[in-house]
Amino acid sequence: MTLVKSIAEVHILPDSLAIANRCAQKFVEIAAAAVKEKGSFDVALAGGSTPKTLYGLLVNDPALRAQVPWDKMHLFLGDERHVGPSDPQSNFSMAQETMISKSPLQPAQVTRIKGEYPEAEEAAKEYERDLRTYFKLPDGQFPRFDLVLLGMGSEGHTLSIFPGTKAVRENRRIAVHNWVGKVLMDRITLTAPAVNNARNVIFMVAGADKAPALTAVLERFYEPDQLPAQLIQPVNGTLLWLVDTAAGSMLTRAIRE
Repeated sequence: MTLVKSIAEVHILPDSLAIANRCAQKFVEIAAAAVKEKGSFDVALAGGSTPKTLYGLLVNDPALRAQVPWDKMHLFLGDERHVGPSDPQSNFSMAQETMISKSPLQPAQVTRIKGEYPEAEEAAKEYERDLRTYFKLPDGQFPRFDLVLLGMGSEGHTLSIFPGTKAVRENRRIAVHNWVGKVLMDRITLTAPAVNNARNVIFMVAGADKAPALTAVLERFYEPDQLPAQLIQPVNGTLLWLVDTAAGSMLTRAIRE
């Protein structure tokens, strides 16, 4: 077995609201740097309760809202369930309700995953084509997101890359469909290599139920088949973990704030 290499910056914050606030600060900083460098800010959103709080802050907090370069931003999704865009389970639906509909963003600034397609593979292929078109990618290259937001499940999954599923070993495609037996549902997800080409990746993890998996992912043996979140190791970018006190309770190498 190989021990996990410590390449990430890990911060333990009091609670999920503190995580969302810190992530909001990083969001506007990264956005400003991206716009200054290349005139645009390309971000892949995550689902989940803490990201939901983050999105609410970005549109509802006047100081933060004023710092977001809404007219220069393009939104993508890290993953999606095999459901329609208005389904309560849809990651897009959550982002739409919480942030997109309350912002100046135009429809052309959002590229979603078409989870409503009868075949999840069709949705994955179209999403990959859309990403290749937007980022002007030749075959074999991955998009360069400015920021990818991620969460982690209590068994160590991230995106829709679950333990023991075929997406764990995918290293060529940008997006794939992934049957997840645990939830008896197809998912569509960015692959680990696509995320690892990003400039910045931020995990948001909250809850005591995440503590054992988080400790295993960050401080134990490298077993990505069982702990897919370990696959996320940017090749030329930053990796930041923002975790709450409960999730980080078992960690020995982290910055406690």
